[in-house]
Amino acid sequence: MNARALALALLITFIWGVNFVVIKWSVAGAPPLLVVALRFTLAALPAVFLVPRPAVSARLLWGYGLSVGLVQFGLLYLAIGLGLSAGMGSLLMQTQAFFTALLAARVLGEGVRPWQALGMALAFGGMALIGALSGADVPLLPLGLTLLAALGWATSNLLVRASGGANVFSLVIWSSLIPPLPLTLLAGLTSGWDAVTRTLLHSGPGFWAAIAFMGLANTVLGFGVWSLLIQRHGAGRIAPLSLLVPVFGVLASALVFQEGFPPGKALGAALVFVGLGLHVFGGRWWRSRRAALS
Repeated sequence: MNARALALALLITFIWGVNFVVIKWSVAGAPPLLVVALRFTLAALPAVFLVPRPAVSARLLWGYGLSVGLVQFGLLYLAIGLGLSAGMGSLLMQTQAFFTALLAARVLGEGVRPWQALGMALAFGGMALIGALSGADVPLLPLGLTLLAALGWATSNLLVRASGGANVFSLVIWSSLIPPLPLTLLAGLTSGWDAVTRTLLHSGPGFWAAIAFMGLANTVLGFGVWSLLIQRHGAGRIAPLSLLVPVFGVLASALVFQEGFPPGKALGAALVFVGLGLHVFGGRWWRSRRAALS
Protein backbone atom coordinates (compact mmCIF):
# COMPACT_ATOMS: atom_id res chain seq x y z
CA MET A 1 0.00 0.00 0.00
CA ASN A 2 1.45 3.36 -1.03
CA ALA A 3 1.38 6.59 0.96
CA ARG A 4 -1.56 7.98 -1.02
CA ALA A 5 -3.72 4.93 -0.32
CA LEU A 6 -2.80 5.01 3.36
CA ALA A 7 -3.66 8.73 3.57
CA LEU A 8 -7.06 8.10 1.94
CA ALA A 9 -7.78 5.21 4.32
CA LEU A 10 -6.87 7.37 7.31
CA LEU A 11 -9.09 10.18 5.99
CA ILE A 12 -12.09 7.86 5.71
CA THR A 13 -11.60 6.38 9.18
CA PHE A 14 -11.32 9.92 10.52
CA ILE A 15 -14.58 10.91 8.80
CA TRP A 16 -16.32 7.81 10.14
CA GLY A 17 -15.05 8.47 13.67
CA VAL A 18 -16.03 12.16 13.66
CA ASN A 19 -19.43 11.16 12.27
CA PHE A 20 -20.47 9.90 15.72
CA VAL A 21 -20.01 13.42 17.09
CA VAL A 22 -22.07 14.79 14.19
CA ILE A 23 -24.81 12.24 14.97
CA LYS A 24 -24.83 13.29 18.63
CA TRP A 25 -25.17 16.94 17.69
CA SER A 26 -27.83 16.40 15.00
CA VAL A 27 -30.22 14.31 17.13
CA ALA A 28 -30.11 16.73 20.05
CA GLY A 29 -32.98 18.79 18.63
CA ALA A 30 -34.53 16.53 15.99
CA PRO A 31 -36.25 13.12 15.83
CA PRO A 32 -33.40 10.60 15.50
CA LEU A 33 -35.20 8.42 12.95
CA LEU A 34 -35.95 11.45 10.78
CA VAL A 35 -32.25 12.36 10.82
CA VAL A 36 -31.43 8.86 9.55
CA ALA A 37 -34.08 9.18 6.84
CA LEU A 38 -32.62 12.49 5.66
CA ARG A 39 -29.11 11.02 5.68
CA PHE A 40 -30.10 8.16 3.40
CA THR A 41 -32.17 10.41 1.15
CA LEU A 42 -29.12 12.54 0.49
CA ALA A 43 -26.94 9.47 0.05
CA ALA A 44 -29.31 8.13 -2.62
CA LEU A 45 -30.13 11.33 -4.50
CA PRO A 46 -28.86 12.28 -6.99
CA ALA A 47 -26.18 9.53 -6.94
CA VAL A 48 -28.69 6.84 -7.89
CA PHE A 49 -29.06 8.47 -11.31
CA LEU A 50 -25.30 8.32 -11.87
CA VAL A 51 -24.50 4.83 -10.57
CA PRO A 52 -25.75 1.64 -12.27
CA ARG A 53 -28.02 -0.70 -10.31
CA PRO A 54 -26.04 -3.46 -8.56
CA ALA A 55 -26.28 -6.95 -10.02
CA VAL A 56 -28.22 -8.42 -7.08
CA SER A 57 -31.75 -9.65 -6.52
CA ALA A 58 -34.46 -7.31 -5.25
CA ARG A 59 -34.68 -9.45 -2.11
CA LEU A 60 -30.99 -8.96 -1.31
CA LEU A 61 -31.18 -5.24 -2.11
CA TRP A 62 -34.15 -4.77 0.23
CA GLY A 63 -32.57 -6.93 2.90
CA TYR A 64 -29.39 -4.88 2.81
CA GLY A 65 -31.26 -1.57 2.80
CA LEU A 66 -33.42 -2.53 5.78
CA SER A 67 -30.61 -4.09 7.84
CA VAL A 68 -28.38 -1.04 7.34
CA GLY A 69 -31.00 1.71 7.36
CA LEU A 70 -33.56 0.58 9.92
CA VAL A 71 -31.54 -1.71 12.18
CA GLN A 72 -27.93 -0.51 12.06
CA PHE A 73 -28.37 3.24 11.80
CA GLY A 74 -31.95 3.54 13.03
CA LEU A 75 -31.11 1.91 16.36
CA LEU A 76 -27.72 3.64 16.61
CA TYR A 77 -29.26 7.10 16.20
CA LEU A 78 -31.99 6.20 18.70
CA ALA A 79 -29.36 5.05 21.20
CA ILE A 80 -27.35 8.26 20.84
CA GLY A 81 -30.57 10.29 21.05
CA LEU A 82 -31.35 8.49 24.32
CA GLY A 83 -28.03 9.42 25.88
CA LEU A 84 -25.26 7.14 24.62
CA SER A 85 -22.04 9.12 24.20
CA ALA A 86 -20.52 9.51 20.75
CA GLY A 87 -17.23 7.93 21.85
CA MET A 88 -18.85 4.88 23.40
CA GLY A 89 -21.10 4.48 20.38
CA SER A 90 -18.12 4.47 18.01
CA LEU A 91 -16.46 1.75 20.10
CA LEU A 92 -19.45 -0.52 20.68
CA MET A 93 -20.47 -0.49 17.01
CA GLN A 94 -17.20 -2.25 16.19
CA THR A 95 -18.58 -5.37 17.89
CA GLN A 96 -20.11 -6.02 14.46
CA ALA A 97 -16.87 -7.91 13.76
CA PHE A 98 -17.77 -10.48 16.44
CA PHE A 99 -21.41 -10.72 15.40
CA THR A 100 -20.30 -11.21 11.79
CA ALA A 101 -18.06 -14.12 12.81
CA LEU A 102 -20.82 -15.69 14.91
CA LEU A 103 -23.43 -15.31 12.16
CA ALA A 104 -21.01 -16.71 9.58
CA ALA A 105 -20.44 -19.72 11.84
CA ARG A 106 -24.17 -20.24 12.24
CA VAL A 107 -25.38 -19.49 8.71
CA LEU A 108 -22.38 -20.33 6.52
CA GLY A 109 -20.78 -23.02 8.66
CA GLU A 110 -17.53 -21.09 9.08
CA GLY A 111 -15.56 -22.07 12.16
CA VAL A 112 -14.69 -19.63 14.93
CA ARG A 113 -10.92 -19.56 15.35
CA PRO A 114 -9.31 -19.75 18.82
CA TRP A 115 -8.04 -16.15 18.68
CA GLN A 116 -11.49 -14.97 17.58
CA ALA A 117 -13.09 -16.72 20.54
CA LEU A 118 -10.58 -15.16 22.92
CA GLY A 119 -11.13 -11.74 21.36
CA MET A 120 -14.89 -12.11 21.74
CA ALA A 121 -14.51 -13.16 25.37
CA LEU A 122 -12.38 -10.12 26.18
CA ALA A 123 -14.66 -7.69 24.34
CA PHE A 124 -17.92 -9.00 25.77
CA GLY A 125 -16.29 -9.04 29.20
CA GLY A 126 -15.49 -5.36 28.68
CA MET A 127 -19.09 -4.64 27.66
CA ALA A 128 -20.36 -6.54 30.69
CA LEU A 129 -18.13 -4.37 32.87
CA ILE A 130 -19.42 -1.22 31.20
CA GLY A 131 -22.99 -2.42 31.68
CA ALA A 132 -22.43 -3.34 35.32
CA LEU A 133 -20.94 0.07 36.06
CA SER A 134 -23.37 1.96 33.84
CA GLY A 135 -24.95 5.04 35.21
CA ALA A 136 -26.12 8.27 33.70
CA ASP A 137 -23.25 8.29 31.20
CA VAL A 138 -23.87 4.77 29.83
CA PRO A 139 -27.61 4.02 30.10
CA LEU A 140 -28.48 0.34 29.70
CA LEU A 141 -31.23 0.80 27.08
CA PRO A 142 -29.01 2.73 24.63
CA LEU A 143 -26.25 0.20 25.31
CA GLY A 144 -28.57 -2.64 24.27
CA LEU A 145 -29.85 -0.74 21.23
CA THR A 146 -26.27 -0.16 20.07
CA LEU A 147 -25.44 -3.85 20.28
CA LEU A 148 -28.57 -4.62 18.24
CA ALA A 149 -27.42 -1.98 15.75
CA ALA A 150 -24.06 -3.78 15.50
CA LEU A 151 -25.96 -7.02 14.86
CA GLY A 152 -27.75 -5.27 11.98
CA TRP A 153 -24.36 -4.26 10.58
CA ALA A 154 -23.17 -7.86 10.85
CA THR A 155 -26.29 -9.02 8.97
CA SER A 156 -25.53 -6.58 6.17
CA ASN A 157 -21.96 -7.95 6.02
CA LEU A 158 -23.31 -11.43 5.32
CA LEU A 159 -25.60 -10.01 2.65
CA VAL A 160 -22.58 -8.39 1.00
CA ARG A 161 -20.92 -11.81 0.95
CA ALA A 162 -24.05 -13.28 -0.59
CA SER A 163 -23.98 -10.63 -3.32
CA GLY A 164 -20.93 -12.26 -4.89
CA GLY A 165 -18.95 -9.86 -7.04
CA ALA A 166 -21.54 -7.07 -6.99
CA ASN A 167 -20.23 -3.52 -6.71
CA VAL A 168 -20.49 -2.60 -3.02
CA PHE A 169 -20.58 1.13 -3.70
CA SER A 170 -23.49 0.67 -6.11
CA LEU A 171 -25.22 -1.52 -3.51
CA VAL A 172 -24.86 1.21 -0.87
CA ILE A 173 -26.27 3.92 -3.16
CA TRP A 174 -29.27 1.97 -4.46
CA SER A 175 -30.13 0.46 -1.08
CA SER A 176 -30.22 4.00 0.34
CA LEU A 177 -33.53 4.47 -1.51
CA ILE A 178 -35.20 1.96 0.81
CA PRO A 179 -34.92 3.34 4.40
CA PRO A 180 -36.18 6.97 4.08
CA LEU A 181 -39.93 6.32 3.81
CA PRO A 182 -40.30 3.74 6.64
CA LEU A 183 -37.93 5.77 8.84
CA THR A 184 -39.94 8.96 8.27
CA LEU A 185 -43.18 7.14 9.12
CA LEU A 186 -41.62 5.71 12.28
CA ALA A 187 -40.28 9.15 13.20
CA GLY A 188 -43.76 10.61 12.94
CA LEU A 189 -45.27 7.81 15.02
CA THR A 190 -42.61 7.90 17.76
CA SER A 191 -41.69 11.61 17.94
CA GLY A 192 -44.87 13.19 16.59
CA TRP A 193 -45.57 14.80 13.24
CA ASP A 194 -45.19 18.27 14.73
CA ALA A 195 -41.55 17.50 15.52
CA VAL A 196 -41.03 16.13 12.01
CA THR A 197 -42.57 19.22 10.41
CA ARG A 198 -40.66 21.59 12.68
CA THR A 199 -37.36 19.89 11.83
CA LEU A 200 -37.99 20.02 8.09
CA LEU A 201 -39.21 23.62 7.99
CA HIS A 202 -37.30 25.40 10.73
CA SER A 203 -33.88 23.75 11.06
CA GLY A 204 -30.91 26.04 10.57
CA PRO A 205 -28.00 25.71 8.15
CA GLY A 206 -25.89 23.91 10.75
CA PHE A 207 -28.38 21.04 10.88
CA TRP A 208 -28.49 20.69 7.11
CA ALA A 209 -24.69 20.84 6.96
CA ALA A 210 -24.63 17.90 9.39
CA ILE A 211 -27.06 15.98 7.16
CA ALA A 212 -24.85 16.72 4.15
CA PHE A 213 -21.79 15.48 6.03
CA MET A 214 -23.51 12.25 7.04
CA GLY A 215 -25.08 11.58 3.66
CA LEU A 216 -22.29 12.69 1.32
CA ALA A 217 -18.96 12.59 3.19
CA ASN A 218 -19.71 9.66 5.49
CA THR A 219 -21.78 7.49 3.14
CA VAL A 220 -21.11 8.34 -0.52
CA LEU A 221 -17.48 9.45 -0.26
CA GLY A 222 -16.65 7.09 2.62
CA PHE A 223 -18.01 3.89 1.14
CA GLY A 224 -16.93 4.84 -2.37
CA VAL A 225 -13.29 5.42 -1.46
CA TRP A 226 -13.18 2.50 0.97
CA SER A 227 -14.56 0.08 -1.64
CA LEU A 228 -12.05 1.35 -4.19
CA LEU A 229 -9.15 0.89 -1.75
CA ILE A 230 -10.23 -2.67 -0.95
CA GLN A 231 -10.50 -3.50 -4.66
CA ARG A 232 -7.03 -2.11 -5.39
CA HIS A 233 -5.10 -3.16 -2.27
CA GLY A 234 -7.11 -6.06 -0.81
CA ALA A 235 -9.35 -6.39 2.22
CA GLY A 236 -6.52 -7.85 4.30
CA ARG A 237 -4.57 -4.59 4.15
CA ILE A 238 -7.42 -2.08 4.28
CA ALA A 239 -10.08 -3.57 6.57
CA PRO A 240 -7.94 -3.65 9.77
CA LEU A 241 -7.54 0.12 9.54
CA SER A 242 -11.22 0.41 10.51
CA LEU A 243 -10.01 -0.13 14.09
CA LEU A 244 -8.99 3.53 13.97
CA VAL A 245 -12.66 4.58 13.75
CA PRO A 246 -13.33 4.27 17.51
CA VAL A 247 -9.98 5.94 18.22
CA PHE A 248 -11.02 9.00 16.23
CA GLY A 249 -14.56 8.75 17.64
CA VAL A 250 -13.41 8.72 21.26
CA LEU A 251 -10.94 11.57 20.69
CA ALA A 252 -13.49 13.70 18.86
CA SER A 253 -16.11 13.10 21.54
CA ALA A 254 -13.65 14.02 24.28
CA LEU A 255 -12.71 17.21 22.42
CA VAL A 256 -16.23 18.36 21.51
CA PHE A 257 -18.34 17.04 24.40
CA GLN A 258 -15.63 16.72 27.08
CA GLU A 259 -16.49 13.05 27.41
CA GLY A 260 -14.51 11.55 30.25
CA PHE A 261 -13.57 7.96 30.97
CA PRO A 262 -13.72 7.04 34.65
CA PRO A 263 -11.53 4.03 35.58
CA GLY A 264 -14.21 1.35 35.30
CA LYS A 265 -15.51 2.61 31.97
CA ALA A 266 -11.96 3.04 30.64
CA LEU A 267 -11.07 -0.54 31.62
CA GLY A 268 -14.19 -1.87 29.89
CA ALA A 269 -13.43 0.16 26.76
CA ALA A 270 -9.82 -1.08 26.78
CA LEU A 271 -10.98 -4.71 26.99
CA VAL A 272 -13.32 -4.17 24.02
CA PHE A 273 -10.55 -2.57 21.96
CA VAL A 274 -7.99 -5.27 22.83
CA GLY A 275 -10.57 -7.92 21.94
CA LEU A 276 -11.15 -6.24 18.58
CA GLY A 277 -7.42 -6.11 17.91
CA LEU A 278 -7.02 -9.78 18.78
CA HIS A 279 -9.97 -10.67 16.56
CA VAL A 280 -8.46 -8.85 13.56
CA PHE A 281 -4.74 -9.52 14.00
CA GLY A 282 -4.74 -12.67 16.14
CA GLY A 283 -4.49 -14.99 13.15
CA ARG A 284 -0.99 -13.77 12.36
CA TRP A 285 0.11 -14.17 15.97
CA TRP A 286 -1.47 -17.64 16.21
CA ARG A 287 0.21 -18.87 13.02
CA SER A 288 3.60 -17.47 14.04
CA ARG A 289 3.36 -19.16 17.43
CA ARG A 290 2.47 -22.50 15.85
CA ALA A 291 5.32 -22.12 13.35
CA ALA A 292 7.77 -21.37 16.19
CA LEU A 293 6.65 -24.45 18.15
CA SER A 294 6.77 -26.81 15.15
